[in-house]
Amino acid sequence: MTQYVALLRAINVGGNNRVTMGALRELGIGLGWTSPRTLLTSGNLVFEVKETRAEQLEADLEAAVAAKLSVYIDVIVRTAAEWHAAIAGNPFAGMAAADPGHLVLLCLKEPPAAGGVATLAAAIKGRESVHAVGHDLYITYPDGIGSSKLTASVIETRLGTRGTARNWNTVLKIGEMMM
Repeated sequence: MTQYVALLRAINVGGNNRVTMGALRELGIGLGWTSPRTLLTSGNLVFEVKETRAEQLEADLEAAVAAKLSVYIDVIVRTAAEWHAAIAGNPFAGMAAADPGHLVLLCLKEPPAAGGVATLAAAIKGRESVHAVGHDLYITYPDGIGSSKLTASVIETRLGTRGTARNWNTVLKIGEMMM
């Protein structure tokens, strides 16, 4: 069995795109996944299943969420090995230690388009920093995320792909679940 994390993009615990964590665990069970468990209320599902391509797991959960909950969202899946590699490969270790709430890991659906990271870096208006490794983008928000002009729309447009972000505290908590 291989351990995975599924990250749901743009869900809510209330209002539009409502997905409860209980419903998410039930969907995992319905898909035949072993030991589905959630973290927080932001769409993080850790589970085990026979080794399968991440794209297939993403498609399966996207279809289940649409069919059972009438919510149409992206799902991004990583193996435990990929998740731990992302933690180990963090280029902003100082910020991770000093201010993890302002460091974000943005898990991308596909690697950025050619030149996308340079285009994104050139579009930054504040003190934010970005660094891409494969399907992952690390972003620092030293002045806070809420007031930043480096929004999801700006990032996704420049990179040519969609993603879902987790702050560093959440990244580490998911990592602890995937031991």
